Amino acid sequence: MEWQVKSFDELSSLELYRILQLRQEVFALEQTCLYRDCDNKDLFAKHVFALEGEKCVGYTRILPPDISYPGCSSIGRVAVHPDYRGLDYGKLIMEQSMKSLLADYPDYPIRISGQQYLEKFYNNLGFKTESDPYLEDDIPHLEMTYYNVL
Repeated sequence: MEWQVKSFDELSSLELYRILQLRQEVFALEQTCLYRDCDNKDLFAKHVFALEGEKCVGYTRILPPDISYPGCSSIGRVAVHPDYRGLDYGKLIMEQSMKSLLADYPDYPIRISGQQYLEKFYNNLGFKTESDPYLEDDIPHLEMTYYNVL
């Protein structure tokens, strides 16, 4: 399995369909979260994902600085297919996402809105917690930032 990084225009129709399937399965169905998934940010994002057969097994979207946060690039829509959890795919896809952002925007920190229950996971990747918990789509989140120390 190979992690791919593609702009919106580079995605095939089938790749986009598989990505949206995973996002719907994880966020709308599993987490029963009603939110606007098609928020126009996908158009500016690079999409980091891996396909295995009929499934998108892991996904993030990475955004250039100033799209989600002033002065920061960002990672969002982090999802691992339920059948592939516990295999370090979350860590692998986050590392690939961070590597890609740092290659494109080395002078910018990476900011995320991470679900609170994953705070230790993100801390272990080098993200620093920078807010008290807040509700985003009725799920407790934390603002977290990775500072590239050169």
